[in-house]
Amino acid sequence: MKVVVFGATGDTGIPLVKQLLQEGHEVTALVRKPEKFMLSGEKLEVVKGDVLNSSTIEGKMTGKDAVISVLGGNYREPTTVYSEGIKNIISEMDHAGVKRLICLSAETLKSKEETSFTGRILVNVLWKVLHNLYRDMQRMEAEIYKSNVDWTIFRPPYLTKGAPKGHYRINLDKPITKGKGHITRSDLALAMIHQLKNPDSIHRIAYVCAN
Repeated sequence: MKVVVFGATGDTGIPLVKQLLQEGHEVTALVRKPEKFMLSGEKLEVVKGDVLNSSTIEGKMTGKDAVISVLGGNYREPTTVYSEGIKNIISEMDHAGVKRLICLSAETLKSKEETSFTGRILVNVLWKVLHNLYRDMQRMEAEIYKSNVDWTIFRPPYLTKGAPKGHYRINLDKPITKGKGHITRSDLALAMIHQLKNPDSIHRIAYVCAN
């Protein structure tokens, strides 16, 4: 597939781009500073673009098959990078006729009814520290829900570093209540890639964890 990646320079974006290339996909990485993006490959195109500046991503999705957004950051101050970013991404997808969207969100956005008592304690702590980030992720998800694209939203648990193990647990629309509370970014990237061609995951929330 021909895949556009937003957030390619991040801790999840780098293993995502690597594994997309390893599986033979053609990748367009839209990054703010191409000169600082160290990955290369015959099927990799690195393009300068800012997700918050819609004019810089115009025309970049023409002829592509899918978009994967792994925008990220530890935002202690109010931010709109997720909500405004996804709004610009979806607008350009509509213009280019691209339907498939895989988007990274956070497990902390699941409802209280879906969270164990112990889990709620941890979630409350995280929300106190990262409420700006999570509130904008909520706005991002709301933008996706009202769109016309074929979306899958990933809500992973705590993300760790490490090589991909090649296996993981995944549930659609149902949190993994007794799973491990972590997954490597590499295996998360693999899980996202595997859903690109899975019609059963369209308009679904994907929960993942280490196996």
